[in-house]
Amino acid sequence: MPTFPRRRKNGAPKAGRFGRFSRFSRAPRKADAGGRPRRGIYLLPNAFTTAALFGGFYAIVMAMNQRFDHACWAVFIAMVLDGLDGRVARLTNTQSEFGAQYDSLSDMVSFGAAPALVIYEWSLRGLGKLGWIAAFVYCAGAALRLARFNTNIEVVDKRFFQGLPSPAAAALVVGFVMMMTDPDINVSARSVDWISWGLALFAGITMVTNVPFYSFKDVNFRKSVPFIVVFLIALFFALLAIDPPKVLWPLFVVYGLSGYAVYLWRLAKGKPVSIVQTEEEPIDPSERR
Repeated sequence: MPTFPRRRKNGAPKAGRFGRFSRFSRAPRKADAGGRPRRGIYLLPNAFTTAALFGGFYAIVMAMNQRFDHACWAVFIAMVLDGLDGRVARLTNTQSEFGAQYDSLSDMVSFGAAPALVIYEWSLRGLGKLGWIAAFVYCAGAALRLARFNTNIEVVDKRFFQGLPSPAAAALVVGFVMMMTDPDINVSARSVDWISWGLALFAGITMVTNVPFYSFKDVNFRKSVPFIVVFLIALFFALLAIDPPKVLWPLFVVYGLSGYAVYLWRLAKGKPVSIVQTEEEPIDPSERR
């Protein structure tokens, strides 16, 4: 004789809208506590990250084909795209842990492996073992820089980068190649191979130092500025359009030395040179540098 389930007693908890199959239903999604990035894959910001990754891959292919002008411009375009993905994620509220990790891996290709191979193929190959050692030091420095950023993001002052950021290091390396291969200069790679060697070592080591580099993250773009600032910005773009290689690389050289200037100035004034936060500040894990 078939048996039937007994009627629930008064006060017993009722099943959900799916009855006895409620345990198979999806639990309601809760908001992430503490402002941590959500788990998921969002199309728009990750599309920018993928485009930046393609720029790094394209730079590697062009360097292997001895098209160094294309390779250098691909790295610079990847820099622009890398700066946009995090901002797009914040504007559209699509930050995620996947996007943060994907951005770091993309940066390793675009600003670690690609610049190392570009400068090696252009100038360091003729130095033999010393050449590929310098390229490896740069590549390893970029990997360590990105790994340290991921682990120290909660304790480092957001106004400064701990060590030279990998996009700036990449611009320092490929900008030199782009300027030397400019038709107006057209310097032989063999005549500047030791300069390339020293530049690759400098960029790779500076990425893993504790030297503070200004991050520009505290600049308020919604704040009103004097008219002269707008004029200087227009002048900068005009100079950039006239001769990009001769304008971009000196700017990144100045930025690459600015961290050491700040470090020595703080040391001379007796101020703390550490950039570890002393107060809690909002964390922005959507960018990796």
